[in-house]
Amino acid sequence: MITNWKKIDASGEKEVDPTLYRQLIGSLMYLVNNSPDICFAVNTLSQFMVELKRVHWAATKHILRYVCRTIIYGLKYTRGDDVRLSGFTDADWAGSSVNGKSTSGYCFSIGSGMIALCSKKQKLVTLSSAEAEYMATSIAP
Repeated sequence: MITNWKKIDASGEKEVDPTLYRQLIGSLMYLVNNSPDICFAVNTLSQFMVELKRVHWAATKHILRYVCRTIIYGLKYTRGDDVRLSGFTDADWAGSSVNGKSTSGYCFSIGSGMIALCSKKQKLVTLSSAEAEYMATSIAP
């Protein structure tokens, strides 16, 4: 994903046919179940379904090139003595420049494999980073 994606101004760009873009984003959302490393990029690009510009289409093709190059990698669940449940949560305070909402996320793993992963916008606008972190912790199962 391009660094500082939120600051890119796409207002002068040409619009692209949204049908193929929506189909591609839907396919990538299905692929996120097997490749959680593209979750953030697909989530970010899925927010541009209505006002699609050429820069969004180019970023989506970049994800496809990444997937083609990393198809040999995957999650491996191994059997071992260190079977321990561990989890992490985090929040991006006021990460959305449009409405000021934070993005929450969590991941849980047992042993060497990830079993739960989530990243989504919070429903409420938080007033501090501590409040955003508290909200992120409250959504974790």
